[in-house]
Amino acid sequence: MEQSGQMLVSSSRLRESLRALGVCAGQTLLMHASVRSVGWVAGGPDVIIQALLDELGPAGTLCMYASWEEWEQKLVSFDTLDADQQRIYREECPPFDACTSRANRKWSILTEYLRTWTGARRSNHPTASVAAVGAQADWITENHPLNYGYGYDSPWDKVCQLGGKVLLLGSPLEDLTILHYAEHIARVPNKRIVHNQLPMLVDGERRWITFEEFDTCWGIRDLESADYFGRVAREYLASAKGSRGKVGGADSYLLDARDLVQFAVQWMENTWGE
Repeated sequence: MEQSGQMLVSSSRLRESLRALGVCAGQTLLMHASVRSVGWVAGGPDVIIQALLDELGPAGTLCMYASWEEWEQKLVSFDTLDADQQRIYREECPPFDACTSRANRKWSILTEYLRTWTGARRSNHPTASVAAVGAQADWITENHPLNYGYGYDSPWDKVCQLGGKVLLLGSPLEDLTILHYAEHIARVPNKRIVHNQLPMLVDGERRWITFEEFDTCWGIRDLESADYFGRVAREYLASAKGSRGKVGGADSYLLDARDLVQFAVQWMENTWGE
């Protein structure tokens, strides 16, 4: 059965496909997902999250990169404003609040669904925040460093510490945000550094905060192609790592987070090391 050319996907079919891919009870999953790629899910996007939580069980944890919807808008549009408009923006843009600010749905509409799920936690970082539900949600999201928010003690580091997995449901390989953690720890000289400024809610007050991180938009170093995350991922998969299959209509992958990061670090050091 199809709707607008999409196959009908039920909860039971989702769970069967997830188990075949390797999702099981007690895992910590960092997910990227395209609902459109999965297909017409009977009951809507909530059913995807519930199917995952059912398979993970009470000891498991589901995480997604949340970031902030306003960050994407500022990144694209702020420099196009004239001086007066920039002043107005600085004076009136609401601050990032981990409890209420919308997730960046550019990557997946499921992120906002997960952020607002009963019992969800979200780390306090305006551009690198992660939403999580489950047994390890509090620990994964607490004490998120503001400077270098993809580095040590970040949610990505903690997913690796927990022996977690990265789940791609129809998302392109370029979306593997955990590779920003690999960029952080790789011994590569002259990494590109940026300083971001955004309004945040700090102790109940709106403040403009400046924080430093390696460049997550254009990469830590130049290559002929900016798509080196995709290159790393394709080479990782070509080495017979991870599992792959279909979840609904979506090409899907389950990858070991720590092993993927170590592979990416070696790739970056071999490519740019001196």
